[in-house]
Amino acid sequence: MDRRTIGAAALGVGAIGLGCMPMTWAYTRSQQRGDRSLRTVHAALDAGVSLLDTADMYGPFTNELLLGRVLKERRADAFVSTKVGLLVGDQHLVANGRPGYVRRACDASLRRLGTDVIDLYQLHRADPEVPVEETWGAMAELVSAGKVRALGLCAVGARAARRPGAGLHDGTIRQLERVQQVFPVSAVQAELSVWSPDALGTLLPWCEARGVGFLAAMPLGNGFLTGTLTPGEGFEPDDLRARHPRFTAEMMAANQPLVAGLRRVAGRHGPGATPAQVALAWVLGQGRHVVPVPGAKRERWAVENAAAARLALTDRDVAEIAALPPARGSWDQ
Repeated sequence: MDRRTIGAAALGVGAIGLGCMPMTWAYTRSQQRGDRSLRTVHAALDAGVSLLDTADMYGPFTNELLLGRVLKERRADAFVSTKVGLLVGDQHLVANGRPGYVRRACDASLRRLGTDVIDLYQLHRADPEVPVEETWGAMAELVSAGKVRALGLCAVGARAARRPGAGLHDGTIRQLERVQQVFPVSAVQAELSVWSPDALGTLLPWCEARGVGFLAAMPLGNGFLTGTLTPGEGFEPDDLRARHPRFTAEMMAANQPLVAGLRRVAGRHGPGATPAQVALAWVLGQGRHVVPVPGAKRERWAVENAAAARLALTDRDVAEIAALPPARGSWDQ
């Protein structure tokens, strides 16, 4: 079996992954608890999740250290994905794709994770000052050295990086075409959810046509599609949603029909089904090579998310979700 193809069917990766970022970075710092996060990762593995997604910049570094404590006991149960290429500066992020840095960063990630090999090593962002082929070539050398099993490219920042008038993923696809000439791309990670379906246009078909796995980031719309957030309740200053154009009180209220629609569909699947599970089932329905990677800080949510793999949407469900109004943000006004 080719370990360079990371679709759920190819590697035995659980149908749902676990995004570990919220445990130590970017979301509601006051609710981040180390012991609780450890229990959450263990609960996810127990529920059949195998893909654990992290990055060296989350924390920074604390996210990988957290996973390292779990992997010490359960490395055989986990498919480990981490990322390289972004440094956390003072109030900003800096891309670094220099080959020497990539090699040093990989060794540091291996030490923090307490493992001999990283299953999937993703380029978090391309460095505008370094040809992406050089960065990717250094990452390919890590595969040859046995430190990494497969390479991926992260396109989560595509909205901010696109040129005026360009499609959302045009730049990502150009990068993918370039790095494919150096070493095979095994996976692409990009946002995909009921409220951000842009990847369905060009990026997902590109991956499907080439047998490339697709890791669906933010499949629950940064928590909005769970139906657990209250418009106007506000976020802590360090929470990335405090500055997100879809999380103003006005836009959260305007987008409630999306949650209401998911809740109606969930209601047809029994009392235990939730809007979050419907949202994840929709993402799973976009292809066998698609692996949703929802973030979670608590055991309850990790187990609930994993159970979404058993929720089969009907044609009626899919049609009803397709008819929901598109999500709005302050950028639309």
